Amino acid sequence: MTAPVPRNSARALLTADTTQDVRERQPHFALLPVGSFEQHGPFLPLITDTVIACTVADEVAASRPALLLPPLTISCSHEHAAWPGTVSISARTLHTVVTDIADSLRRSGIDSLILVNGHGGNYVLRNIVQESGGTGTRMALFPGPADWDAARTRAGVETSAHSDMHAGELETSILLHAHPELVRPGHASADHLADDRRHLLTLGMPAYTDSGVLGRPSLASARKGRELLAGLVEAFGEYAALLAPQGDGHG
Repeated sequence: MTAPVPRNSARALLTADTTQDVRERQPHFALLPVGSFEQHGPFLPLITDTVIACTVADEVAASRPALLLPPLTISCSHEHAAWPGTVSISARTLHTVVTDIADSLRRSGIDSLILVNGHGGNYVLRNIVQESGGTGTRMALFPGPADWDAARTRAGVETSAHSDMHAGELETSILLHAHPELVRPGHASADHLADDRRHLLTLGMPAYTDSGVLGRPSLASARKGRELLAGLVEAFGEYAALLAPQGDGHG
């Protein structure tokens, strides 16, 4: 008999639902984690954004009738292309994949889709949600900037959202809490700030960091990671209520 996979194992990031599980749950909406496969400095894995998106989606789905989808693990990471291991797809491809998933869900009776985004470079996801009006699928993008801000305040994150852009206090904290086995030594001495990044889209990340880090991972802690997730779970109630069927009491 195979031993159960620990909850904090990276192997547990995929749903194990059967079709019968979904039939009995009668999900009101689907959650699609969207991550990336990109450098996160020398101490966090290439799958960091996917791990975070899956962890957030799992937390917010825990007590709600949701269909938790497997993650999109490669997205738009072109600004990180200079580092070994980073892989991207085009914004056009990501747009097509997400809209195809929404169309498929609608045919199976689920007309609400929440994109749980773990990578800030996936700008096209905002356009997808914007364009969803009138398609028959109600969509939302989570977490939004205000959700992250509230969660940061709750957790006592010291670095601003602008400064803590990549592999910093926030991302390292979430992994230290939810998947500590994925955090390698070195984050305590990897701080690097570059707040003037006005040409990031043109020049990419190498113009502003040699290590790939933009933030202060030395300030990360498992406690902050736990509180960040708790803050996002609280913020998600508004999204669940927004997309719930008329008269449903889940929030």
